[in-house]
Amino acid sequence: MRNSRPIILFPFLCFLSSTISILCDPNTLVCNEKEKHALLRFKKALSDPGNWLSSWSVNQDCCRWQTVRCNNVTGRVVELHLSNPYDTDDYEFYRLGGEISPALLELEFLSYLNSSGNDFGGSPIPSFLGSMGSLRYLDLNYARFGGLVPRQLGNLSSLRHLDLGRNNGLSIENLGWISHLAFLKYLSMDWVNLHREVHWLESVSLFPSLSELHLSGCELDSNMTSSLGYANFTSLTFLDLSDNNFNQEIPNWLFKLSSLVSLSLSVNQFKGQISESLGQLKYLKYLDVSVNSFHGPIPTSIGNLSSLRYLLLYENPLISGTLPTSLGQLKYLEYLNVFFNSFHGPIPTSIGNVSSLRYLFLSHNPLINGTLPMSLGLLSNLEKLEVGWTSLTGTISEVHFTALSKLKVLSISGTSLSFHVNSSWTPPFQLESLDADSSKMGPKFPTWLQTQKSLFYLDFSRSGIVDTAPNWFGKFASYIQQIHLSNNQISGDLSQVVLNNTIIDLSSNCFSGRLPCLYPNVVVLNIANNSFSGQISPFMCQKMNGRSELEVLDISINALSGELSDCWMHWPSLTHVSLGSNNLSGKIPNSMGSLVGLEALSLQNNSFYGDIPSSLENCESLGLINLSDNKFSGIIPRWIFERTTLIIIHLRSNKFMGKIPPQICQLSSLIVLDLADNSLSGSIPKCLNNISAMTAGPIRDIWYNALEADYGDEFYMESLVLDIKGRKSKYEKILKYVRMIDLSSNNLSGSIPNEISSLFGLQFLNLSRNHLMGRIPEKIGVMALLESLDLSRNHLSGEIPQSMSNLTFLDDLDLSFNNFSGRIPSSTQLQSFDPLSFFGNPELCGAPLTKNCTKDEETLNPTAVEENREFPEISWFYIGMGSGFIVGFWGVCGALFFKRAWRHAYFQFLYDMRDRAYVAIAIKLKWFHQKLRRYHAGKEKT
Repeated sequence: MRNSRPIILFPFLCFLSSTISILCDPNTLVCNEKEKHALLRFKKALSDPGNWLSSWSVNQDCCRWQTVRCNNVTGRVVELHLSNPYDTDDYEFYRLGGEISPALLELEFLSYLNSSGNDFGGSPIPSFLGSMGSLRYLDLNYARFGGLVPRQLGNLSSLRHLDLGRNNGLSIENLGWISHLAFLKYLSMDWVNLHREVHWLESVSLFPSLSELHLSGCELDSNMTSSLGYANFTSLTFLDLSDNNFNQEIPNWLFKLSSLVSLSLSVNQFKGQISESLGQLKYLKYLDVSVNSFHGPIPTSIGNLSSLRYLLLYENPLISGTLPTSLGQLKYLEYLNVFFNSFHGPIPTSIGNVSSLRYLFLSHNPLINGTLPMSLGLLSNLEKLEVGWTSLTGTISEVHFTALSKLKVLSISGTSLSFHVNSSWTPPFQLESLDADSSKMGPKFPTWLQTQKSLFYLDFSRSGIVDTAPNWFGKFASYIQQIHLSNNQISGDLSQVVLNNTIIDLSSNCFSGRLPCLYPNVVVLNIANNSFSGQISPFMCQKMNGRSELEVLDISINALSGELSDCWMHWPSLTHVSLGSNNLSGKIPNSMGSLVGLEALSLQNNSFYGDIPSSLENCESLGLINLSDNKFSGIIPRWIFERTTLIIIHLRSNKFMGKIPPQICQLSSLIVLDLADNSLSGSIPKCLNNISAMTAGPIRDIWYNALEADYGDEFYMESLVLDIKGRKSKYEKILKYVRMIDLSSNNLSGSIPNEISSLFGLQFLNLSRNHLMGRIPEKIGVMALLESLDLSRNHLSGEIPQSMSNLTFLDDLDLSFNNFSGRIPSSTQLQSFDPLSFFGNPELCGAPLTKNCTKDEETLNPTAVEENREFPEISWFYIGMGSGFIVGFWGVCGALFFKRAWRHAYFQFLYDMRDRAYVAIAIKLKWFHQKLRRYHAGKEKT
């Protein structure tokens, strides 16, 4: 019997093992029916525009549904993977939304819930989630929840992972509930508003098991010094406190977190020096303290961080000193970025010891000087080297690139480094980007460039090349996506070249011949200021294999001729067209109105004539129109003055006539209005004060698309030649800050409207050479930013307003040849101008004119009249004496005819009055003369 038991037990064990294997087979799992219907109710409350929960069907087992995971033994639902699975352009389309149904409460064994990357429209996080006691993993990252985070989440005592980050609408007033999550290892609240929680540090430092803490962008600004005296982060490996408002030094307890592997304190207001205690974080691999206010040198103890791989110190303008030689001890360092700081001195040669270095960014440290160390040539893993905008000098030779076979990006722009390599040199690298703007690559065109087959970005602008483009240049250039060779003296004939680049800037060189042909993918073509010649028509009407993507066309300042062909419909993407300063003629073709996205049109300094075509009214985005120095005629179309997108109207030196309509006052964003040297008539509109861009100062939030086209890291900028202060100046980068009105040399009449004084931001005002009458507005002195004022050669009269003495920025003034009178107001500014500024006004006097203001002239002065009002008793005295004389005369004469005694008495009385009057007059006259002497003495002193 004893031996029979194993025999009986063996079949049972075999049966049991086979049963367990069946249960453990996921293909045989059957989900709990109650949980299945709960999930269907949960799905019904959701919106699913991408239909990626389509597998959730009543006819299919829920353990086989996409995103659902069941226990391999029990078949109970334990995981829901509802995070947005797409990281493409369709990401938004596949975001779940709607509501999170309480049906989830029926999933008793659910331990994992991930609903990140969805869109719940700012609704609150459901508080019932706090009742799901089995949850160990909860991820609601970037799911667009809003409101207060429910305290009930503190009931999830088994939680290990909690991610509420990147829900910008979430906030927390008190973190006390988090203390119940005793087993928490991962906590992320990035961009959750914790501004009101002043004890955040005490709350999150209670978990000895916490390994990752993410509190980026939480608007934390309270003191980081724990009231406990230390932070109990004994297991913390990852700490992110970036994008907050800590205005203090780094607290010492941070340097005691010896287990830290990653530390990010970027984009705060940390100040003080970075402590030498930093060297205690010996396991640190990632350190980011960029965009702060640290000062002083990098601590030499940084060399102790033997595990460091990423070091980001950029944009700390007060960090100075030299780059420590201890950087050479960081043998695992891969990424070093110290952009935009104040380091000085040479680059340490020890940098060549950092054999793992892949990215070295030292640019925009203007005080880094010396030569480029040859030890850089030993960095065999280096992929990106950026040392631009420093004070480095000397030469770059083959030795600097000995082992740099992996180099892909080289930036030396803004330095005085010179390339001196053998003409037969073959570099060991294949560059993708070469940025050498303003460095010294010339005078010969670099022959080693033809070996670079992977280049997509090349910038040799202002690099001193004086040479003919080699024969291989055309084919070589066709491989490069962006090419910038401007401001050199490169010559060559590009007539047979077909340009295939996305962005092309060959401006300010010596290229000649006919215009090159383009492939459809060209977006920016800037070949301005060269010697291209021939008819423009073949270029404009060229046939392409595909729809042109050209947005910027600048062929200004060349020798092109002929008329503009009616082919503009072939260039539908154009936004910026600049054809100025050529020999073009004819009329603007109607087809130019097909450029519905046109933002800037510059045709200045040609021989165009006729009217402005009405078809241009279709260009609803037009912000800049420059037709100056041509032969256009007729009336300026009304639509120009109604196009509210316009910020620059430059139509000077044409033959336009008619009036300036009041609709111009609708152009609230107008910064430059130049209609000078035409035949315009009528009066200046009184509503100019409605142009708000000129009333708000030189810097204003205006849509400047018409002035600059942004292509990632590249800009195309419009330029404008303005006639200001009697000389022509080119404005480009600062054009957006100019505020100007020039209506000079027309036939305008009437007065200068008082409303013009409200243009507080106006810098340049020229109304000269018209037929304006009346006075200068009394309040002109409130135009505090006015730098140039020209009202010469009009018929203006009256006195120069006293308020003009307040124009402290005024450095150019011309009031000559008018009918101004009286004294020139006294101020340091006005008396500093040349007398010619006031010449041709015969009635003007006072400095800087040599004509003194006489007494007779001063009596015309209102101030003198005011003074005379102090003596009204003089005039009334004589009036009273005259009327008294008449009455007394007839009264006495009548009495004398009737009675002798009256005659004697009356004459006796008259004699007495005579004596009294004599005394009174003498006293009054003496007092009057004393007053006049004091008055003149005071005027002479002033």
